[in-house]
Amino acid sequence: MKYYIIAGEASGDLHGANLIKALQKKDAQATFRVWGGDKMEAAGGHLVKHYRDLAFMGVSDVILNLGTILKNMAFCKKDILDYQPDVLILVDYPGFNLRMAEFAHKKGFRVVYYISPTIWAWKQSRIHSIKKYVDRMIVILPFEKEFYARFDYMADFEGHPLLDVMAEEKIIDKESFYKRNHLGNRPIIAVLPGSRTQEIRKMLKTMLDLAVDFPDYQFVVAGLSSISPNVYGHHGSAQIVYDQTHQLLHHADAALVTSGTATLETALIGTPQVVGYKTSPLTYAVGKLLVHIKYFSLVNLIMNKTVVAELLQPSFNKTDLSRELHKLLFDPKEKQKMLNEYKILSQKLGKLGVSDRIAGLILNFLSHQS
Repeated sequence: MKYYIIAGEASGDLHGANLIKALQKKDAQATFRVWGGDKMEAAGGHLVKHYRDLAFMGVSDVILNLGTILKNMAFCKKDILDYQPDVLILVDYPGFNLRMAEFAHKKGFRVVYYISPTIWAWKQSRIHSIKKYVDRMIVILPFEKEFYARFDYMADFEGHPLLDVMAEEKIIDKESFYKRNHLGNRPIIAVLPGSRTQEIRKMLKTMLDLAVDFPDYQFVVAGLSSISPNVYGHHGSAQIVYDQTHQLLHHADAALVTSGTATLETALIGTPQVVGYKTSPLTYAVGKLLVHIKYFSLVNLIMNKTVVAELLQPSFNKTDLSRELHKLLFDPKEKQKMLNEYKILSQKLGKLGVSDRIAGLILNFLSHQS
């Protein structure tokens, strides 16, 4: 079968790549045309657009790049028509993908949405478009299935694909990791400033400002080779290790993490963390009016209680970050409490073999629709 897959960020590229691999095992004739990144391309997808050219964040950024966004949408629609896929698989990235869902549905293509938009947090009205234009919704957070059921729409939950990613990784020993990356002997604080240029520019400096408060630790940044090195700038003696986020987390005593999928990765690895987020004043002001959730980190959302400290906007500052990090490093009870909650979180996310089950679900759906 012919698959057209659209992912708009690094996490979508990762999960899209694993889905491609799982589909290839079950469909020997599978071909893939994709919007994503290096991982999807390496898995066998013909890469049309890289996600680094699609990542526009916040109200002001979208307005400034509206022309580019509209051109991308027009190009994508034409490309889908030219390719004539058996199914369009949309991975998160709702601002773009929901428009593609409507277009594809009206043109008679089957539409599967993998990794739901966070409509439970904001823009709940999107449920109407999803019910109308998405043939199958596959969610990766346990509470999302129940959310969709409240709107009389069946969503499938087969577990979170990060479980498979973590299980398959080969983690090198601490000595080798330090040597490979020319790190000093001090223990590590991992710094995860995000996967988008705009996030890194807003988050990184404040995170690294903490280094003076913790002289016995080395602050090591989880960099991405898909981001220009200039974005990371020059921040004193801080080290940057590229494309080794999970290795870094495994060998870190604690982590400062930008809210997003990385908070879940950090929890599954078992590294104590402080979560933060900062955006433009305009985007934050609009968000306060529209977003109605008790927590903003995935860890706390899934557990429905405060497991990790969340420092948002004005609270994302050196003083508050330092206080919360100090607790994790020097209060054994605080650290152990977090680690115990991590174990419960992992159980809530399901069992291994997630991508394979999702691939089977998609092929079963397609076989009954043909």
